[in-house]
Amino acid sequence: MGILKKSRTPKPPRSAVTIIAQGNKFSGEMNIVGKLHIDGLFEGTIASLDSISVGRRGEVRGQVKAHEITVSGLLEGEVHCQCITIENGGRVHGVVHSEEMIVARKGSFLGERLLLNETPSPEAEQSATPGNEEIARLLDDLPSFRDGKR
Repeated sequence: MGILKKSRTPKPPRSAVTIIAQGNKFSGEMNIVGKLHIDGLFEGTIASLDSISVGRRGEVRGQVKAHEITVSGLLEGEVHCQCITIENGGRVHGVVHSEEMIVARKGSFLGERLLLNETPSPEAEQSATPGNEEIARLLDDLPSFRDGKR
């Protein structure tokens, strides 16, 4: 006869971690339940019920949906999440739909940020990632602060 304790709760199962290692390339659609870490190249659509992290050498191009996203490498495209953190050296280019966005001092965000469930402006839909010519034009349009001139 065994003794069972009714007040004891079972431990929650550990979340699996999927890794796309450096030097590997994955293209297509990925739906995962657990966490995902990318140090290689991913092009396509990713959906995770948990978190996605893009490592320093990682690159993601496409549509990303997750509860939480952390970027230390490059993420280009459309993002849907509760919270996105762009760490030092991390770069995000595109349209971000999130409730919370954290950008470190040496992190970079270029694009449009909307609250979750907001629709992007027509300009953002045309080009989520501006080209070099457009970036140069935008920089040229900024007022010059050199030599005290505006």
